[in-house]
Formats: sequence, structure tokens, C-alpha cells
Amino acid sequence: MKYQFLKCELDIARHELLVDGLPRKIEPQVFHLLVYLIDNRERVVSKDELVDAIWEGRIISDAAISSRISGARHAVGDDGKLQNIIRTVPRLGFRFVADVAIEDSAPPPGQGEDAGRILLPGGETRAAVEGMGIPPLPQKPTLAVLPFSSLGGDPDHSYLPGGITEDIITALSKNRWLLVLARNATISFRDQSLPPIQIANSIGADYLVSGSVRRDGDRIRINVQLIDGQSGTHVWVEKYDRSIHGIFDLQDEITETIAARIAPELETAERKRVKHKHPQSLNAWDQYLLGLAQFYTFRKEGNAQAQILFRHAIKLDADFAQAHARLAYSMLLSMVYFDSEPDPALLDEALETAQKALAIDEQDAVAHFALGRIHLARGDYAKAILNLENSVDLNPCLAPSYCGLGDALTYSGWLDEAIAQFEIAIRLSPYDPYRWAFFSYRSLAHLFLGEYEAAVEWAEKATQIPNAQYWPHAHFVAALGYLERPEKTLAAVEALLNRKPEFTRDFARQHLFYIQKEEQMKIYLEGLQRAGIPK
Repeated sequence: MKYQFLKCELDIARHELLVDGLPRKIEPQVFHLLVYLIDNRERVVSKDELVDAIWEGRIISDAAISSRISGARHAVGDDGKLQNIIRTVPRLGFRFVADVAIEDSAPPPGQGEDAGRILLPGGETRAAVEGMGIPPLPQKPTLAVLPFSSLGGDPDHSYLPGGITEDIITALSKNRWLLVLARNATISFRDQSLPPIQIANSIGADYLVSGSVRRDGDRIRINVQLIDGQSGTHVWVEKYDRSIHGIFDLQDEITETIAARIAPELETAERKRVKHKHPQSLNAWDQYLLGLAQFYTFRKEGNAQAQILFRHAIKLDADFAQAHARLAYSMLLSMVYFDSEPDPALLDEALETAQKALAIDEQDAVAHFALGRIHLARGDYAKAILNLENSVDLNPCLAPSYCGLGDALTYSGWLDEAIAQFEIAIRLSPYDPYRWAFFSYRSLAHLFLGEYEAAVEWAEKATQIPNAQYWPHAHFVAALGYLERPEKTLAAVEALLNRKPEFTRDFARQHLFYIQKEEQMKIYLEGLQRAGIPK
């Protein structure tokens, strides 16, 4: 079904808005708001009804409703002054007033048994979907960055708090799974001491970022906190001390670091939140988060369960780009980390899934990351490097992309350049769920350079991280094989075989199928042989 009005076309099946024949970006919640207003265009829809239908009865502020109405107007070329499409009826609510044409022969919206119910992609109503026991569509977490305050009253650097605030908003907005409010939504809270819950409710934010900047001589201290908007509790707090010299470079470095830390902390908070939800209330975003939690165990069973959950998310929302991307990467890791035999057909399926993610959202850094990793596994290092560089360009704060790029550069023979990328990943996100991989892959680059002490150091660090996979233990053993440390080598071999009893040199060659340079494979296998790993 398609709704056509003025220069707009709303395609329900494809979940797409066209304006003058061109696709226009629109948030899922705003899309559903438009559909609901069109379905009920013969009458005024009250705010309470919108809250029940769009927010499913959650406590929502008037400001949050106004923000979504404003977003809907902007998407279709209307505004609060013109009100040619969505009209505000004072004290009563809102009404869709533009003439609507329906392309197919389905009964007109607002009539029959589906009157007043939201049409979802595919034509089902929300009531029908809930009747089938399928959870509602995903809702991105909403984050607001409050204006950073200046402590100490230094007039020479009074611009710095505002610059940092703006840069953090820009950096966090590159995370496609996160809805970041524009600065003008929070500017009125500058210099106000209101409770976080009150601020969050007034602007419809799930999380708040706040901070302060203080100068002391030639040093500057920046305090940052991430706050849960519903409970008012701290999710994450950190302080950064830097030299004031090179102030613009400092601003870039500090905002990049802060944004890189906030994103995984926020993702972790969302995963914790969803664990307490009733299974019947889980939507596509929730299923995706549960899949991530399983994925980050880096275990065979967790990876298999993650794939199931990502597929559930895709079933609920076929245009969920990151669910496609994570599914593709999980499929790849089943061959690299776990017991699936390297299979060209499975690699092809993973490639198609990652390409699907990119077709849905070509600006998604995670989709480029997944596609780059799959190209690497297929031995196409040039394409891998291109996609991973694109991922870094699209989101310079996504630490795993630097790690993936470093890995591709390693197997291409650009070892010093690879180590530089691993250093960036480690600096940006020192507590990332992938950090064991940052250390582990870096150890390989040192190993191939003949820097055995460094290879041992980084592999051993990786083995100490709780969710580390067994490969860091193998890299540790391979590096120790080149050093005369029999007791430590024996203990490392024992630890590896306890984790992976079937590990042999042939097993390593089979599962390191993506290493194309024979000299690198020879270095690795010889290290294992010297350490006593059987053929």
C-alpha cells in the first residue's frame, strides 16, 4: 500500500518516504507517527492517543511529542507555521489535513476493523502483529548531550566547552543505532541545575551526557558523565587531564576519545536493560541487543545463539542494517573461531548478508566493517582495506574498525602501518568488548616482524581478558616458540590445549585460511612446532 499526498509518497511495504520522487531519511518512530495520523485523518488525534499508539503508554513529555511532530512535518516538507499537512488543534491534538490518494484497492485507512491501528511494513496492523505474538518494531535509544560547563572562568578558553559539546554530538551521531538530539534541543539547560530525570523527561531522552571543563595553569581537566535518564543514575564517569598546548588538536583528540568511550558504555547499558524485559515485549532492537550480548561471549554456543537472535531482529524489521551486518560477521566467525569448517558457500552467504546491510544503509560504519572483514576472509585484501577505511571515515570513533584495518594491513605485509591502527583502537576504547582482539591481532603483526618479545607481551595481555577466545593462547604459544623459555612455554601449551584440546598445526592452518602469504603461515606454524604443538 502507498499513500500519496502533495509531493510525498509513503510506501508502507518498503517502509520508505519519497519526496519529489527521492528517498528521504526518516526515523522509524516518525514514520509510524505519520502512518497513524494518515490512518485517522478524518478526526483529531489527541496527545494521549499518540502516547498509547506510538510510545505504547510510556510516560512521555509534551516536548518529546512536539519533537516527533516537528520531525514528521520536516520529513514531508511542512512546518509549524504552515501546517499544510499536519495541523495542531489547540488543546485537542493533531490532524492530518492534506488530501491522500491510495495506490492499491485496499479499503481506505480509518475505516473498517483496522481503523485507528498502525499499519506496519508489510501491511499488518500493530494489533495483528501483537496478536501473532511478534514484538513491536525497534526504537533507537535517544541521547542528549547537555552543554558542557566552564569552571574557573578562563576567558581565553571560554569557547572550549561549547566546541567540545558540539563535537561530541557530531561524533556520537555517526552511530547509526543511536538517536542524538540536536544541540538546540538542550541549549536552554545551560547553567541550569535541574535533576537529570526532569531534563530527560522534558526532551524525551533515554540518556544524558554532561560535563565540565576546568583550566589550571597549562593543564586542562574535562569531567564527563553518562546518565540514565529514567533512573538518574550514572552509567559511566571519567575525567581527562591534558596539556593546554595545541588546543585545537586537544579538542579533536579529547572529543574523539570521549565519544569512543560513550558508545560502547551506552550499548552495554542497553543490553543490561533488555535482559529485564518480558520475552513477549521484545522488539527488533531488543532482539539485536540480546544477540550482541551472546556475540560478545566469543564462544561457540553464544555465536550460534547470536545468529538466531539477529535473524529474529531481521524478521521483525527487514531494514535493520546493523542486524544484517552483525549476522554476517557472526557467520564468518563461526568458521574462523569455532568448529564450522571453512565453507565457500557460507562465506558467500555472509558476503550477501553484509552487502544487504550496506544496501539498506550505505552510511553505516558497522556494515562497512562487516563487509571488510568478510572480504579479508575471502583473501581479497584490497577490498577489505577499502571497506575498513570507509568504516573509519564514516565513524572515526568505532575502535573495532581500526583493529579490522590493522588486521587487513598485517596480512597485506604492511606491518608497521598495521601496528599503528591497533594502537588507535586500544587508545580509543581500552575497555571495548573486542579489546582482546585488539591485543591478539597486534601480537600477530609483531610475530611476523620477528619482534617476538612484543608478540608475547600482547598475546599474553589478550589471554588475561575474560571473554578472550582461544586464539590469543595459540598466538602466545607461537611467539614463545621462538624464545627460550621452556617453563612458560609448557604452561602456555597446557593452557591452550585445555581450552582447545583438538588444536594442532593442521587445525591452525585450516582455520587461518585467510592468511594468503605463505611466509607468514610458515612463521606461525614453525613457532607452534618449536613450542611442541603436534602436527
